[in-house]
Amino acid sequence: MTRRPGKPAPSTGSGLVQADGKTCSVRLPLGHTPAELTHSVARAFRCPAGQLGAWHILRQSIDARHKGDIQIQYTIARGQAAPVPTGLTAIPAFKAAFAPGPRFPDLPEHERPVIIGSGPAGLFAALALARAGLRPRIIERGQPIGRRKMAVDRFWAGGLLDPENNVQFGEGGAGTFSDGKLTTNLKDPRCQAVLEELVLAGAPASILVESKPHVGTDLLCGVVTTIRQSIEQLGGTFYFGTRLDDLVCVAASHEGAAKDSAASGADGPIGQLEQIVVSRQLEDGTRLSETWPVREVILAIGHSARDTMMMLEKQGIPLVAKPFSLGVRIEHLQCKINQSQYGPQAGHPALPPAEYKLAVHLPSGRSVYTFCMCPGGQVVASASEAGGLVTNGMSFHARDQDNANSALLVEVRPEDFPEPGPLGGIHLQRQIEQHAFALGGRHYRAPAQLAGDFLAGRPSTGPADVRPSYMPGVTWTDLTLCLPPFVVQALREALPLLDRKLAGFADPAAVLTGVETRSSSPVRILRKETFQSRCQGLYPCGEGAGYAGGIMSAAVDGLRCAEALLQAYGMV
Repeated sequence: MTRRPGKPAPSTGSGLVQADGKTCSVRLPLGHTPAELTHSVARAFRCPAGQLGAWHILRQSIDARHKGDIQIQYTIARGQAAPVPTGLTAIPAFKAAFAPGPRFPDLPEHERPVIIGSGPAGLFAALALARAGLRPRIIERGQPIGRRKMAVDRFWAGGLLDPENNVQFGEGGAGTFSDGKLTTNLKDPRCQAVLEELVLAGAPASILVESKPHVGTDLLCGVVTTIRQSIEQLGGTFYFGTRLDDLVCVAASHEGAAKDSAASGADGPIGQLEQIVVSRQLEDGTRLSETWPVREVILAIGHSARDTMMMLEKQGIPLVAKPFSLGVRIEHLQCKINQSQYGPQAGHPALPPAEYKLAVHLPSGRSVYTFCMCPGGQVVASASEAGGLVTNGMSFHARDQDNANSALLVEVRPEDFPEPGPLGGIHLQRQIEQHAFALGGRHYRAPAQLAGDFLAGRPSTGPADVRPSYMPGVTWTDLTLCLPPFVVQALREALPLLDRKLAGFADPAAVLTGVETRSSSPVRILRKETFQSRCQGLYPCGEGAGYAGGIMSAAVDGLRCAEALLQAYGMV
């Protein structure tokens, strides 16, 4: 594999001082020493190294545009030592809420805010509310990370799927069993606060300076546990094995909601949230139902809580169908990705496992792109419903396994859905997942096919150079039997085009594993400028509500909803 070279990098050790005079950029070759970095920084600021004073690295990245001279690029700040992470306390909107004062120790139970879900959105919302003294109650249908990991490991080893405790449901959310990527296109100061909180909870400090930060599943488990413990120490309460089954929005009915919508427009209220109905799983497998009076609820359910979405539609909560993407996981040997991206310097100890991010816009108007690329990782079984098969990608922090994988996705629009209405995308997901389950042999073995066979239109009978990493194993077959025709056509058009961007991407030995259907939510729960649904007191939040697309954006949306809720309590 080789990638077409871009512009050559500036000469070794070059420096550029930014307009503010306090920051500079320098580039150095692989294997440089700390002394060489200090010398280059001093030269950039045009002062002797002994007079440089305090400085620290703001950002660090690999510049591999010129394969013969790969360099490490630094953005340096002068005049102070590296700041100590302060997390959420650096967000101006929270300063008043976090200020010393009454901490609401006698807040009635029904006044304590409720958060549904403990993924990134729910955890960061809970952390902010706990710091403000509101002692949030967090409902999570899955289990704490230790019990959750045991259930997931059993499933991956060929055991039974637990529909309530799996890769999708449980403490930390779906992102816990992923690569822990923290990249985002958001330009929001909350992003830095999230990174700092993760470091305070045990994530590597390197995520504060890396251009493409990641934590890894192995480290995320401990980080999530630490955040939960911090919330508990501040008076928050977690209810694991507890599921939201219903809600009561006063004056909300299908007829009343329709009349209200016609009278006051799409943003008019349909009522006030007063109660939620939850059920708790008992040791014998039965469920105990309880009704909770509530004031404010942040709904951070994740993109796979389909039963909750159906309940919301039944209760007249405004939902709309939204575009999403689906496709397969593609695996290559990581060493070949390294060769493609790094050229002759591949294998240098200063270089991390190489990544890629590719996209192509087809003549048909559809987009095909890679997503959630996991260097040195594995494809994992991510089902949450019996009789359905779902894949995702995961890496540990070291990213040291043999294969690279990423989702290879096709844009899907509401007009592609088999059924009209806001839940049409869920019906399409289920349909494809069930077909994949059957094609794989009905024991959660995933259907797989070599890229060369997929392009040639023939089923595969076994692997070539790339050994599939999916557990509990794959069934070699023809993926066109479980994918919609428009997805098959788009992937066949896109693979040769993507190969032009990253030579070898369409390697005949690459493994395609089906199916990837949960890249994002196919539903959006509508909310107003106050972040509340038309059922007042209900705050749709995060990826499941259609307002985020990864760990960072979900955590940031959780903080936004927490700020809105604090405004409702008159605290900001």
